[in-house]
Amino acid sequence: MPAPHTDPAPRPAADPSAGGPAAPARAAHATGEPATVVPAGRWAVLRDGLRLAVTTLTVVPMRVGIVDRRTAAVAMSVAPVVGIPLGALLAAVFVLLGTAGAPTLLAASVTLGAGTLLTRALHLDGLADTVDALGSYRAGEAGLAVMKKPDIGPFGVATLVLTLLTQTAALTSLAGTAPTAAAATVITAWVTGRLAISWACRRGIPAARPTGLGALVADSVPPLPLAVTTAATAAVSVAAVPARPWQGPLAVLLALTATLLLLRQCRRRFGGITGDILGACLELATTIALITLALR
Repeated sequence: MPAPHTDPAPRPAADPSAGGPAAPARAAHATGEPATVVPAGRWAVLRDGLRLAVTTLTVVPMRVGIVDRRTAAVAMSVAPVVGIPLGALLAAVFVLLGTAGAPTLLAASVTLGAGTLLTRALHLDGLADTVDALGSYRAGEAGLAVMKKPDIGPFGVATLVLTLLTQTAALTSLAGTAPTAAAATVITAWVTGRLAISWACRRGIPAARPTGLGALVADSVPPLPLAVTTAATAAVSVAAVPARPWQGPLAVLLALTATLLLLRQCRRRFGGITGDILGACLELATTIALITLALR
């Protein structure tokens, strides 16, 4: 995923040597230490972090006052929250088309198409680039160079096709499911995908490059918000399969497990995360969640 489209002239954080509320965050970025949200300017940081999350993870452009490690920590912590309205909108598309008499395959295709448009296909692009880099069997800078190429290789193309086919098949399998359960399934999958990004940006996960989106958000999400959003996602997922209340949380668990395995491989190969790897984690988690919830 490329850098977010923010305010054309965002206000830079204060120089650490000059003090001020933004100084600790800039100092942390310079030294590679985890970001810390200080009391001064807390509400401004929360506001800018939420806006950064929205503009990074959706097609909606929002003006972000300050883009630094503090706002990045908030943005990646609340990433699952962005999945709620996005998932709800796509769930409404899927359910309304089904109610109107559209074939389930058509409803699934339109829903995924809408999801792609609402995210500018950035996550799919990241998935393709990451798979191409992993498939090249190159490590370090050589592998990152493959990931950065503007074209998509055969590994990337095949992965995109298989991913979209799998997601479509999973949604199609919801034919005959109660509208509320179908909607909960879509919301759970899309929130889980964004939760995977929070896990990919948790403390202890380094960036593969010194610049770019990965460098801004890596090693930024503290344990407490990560635990809260994970528990909340698992709780919401129960509504996806009411007859088997354990299946929703299991879908979240399997999706996060797959994410951690992908992160482990990327850290070994490239040294850390990039924006493309975040997109790959999101799509992988969304797909695994859909597959698990489709087994009824």
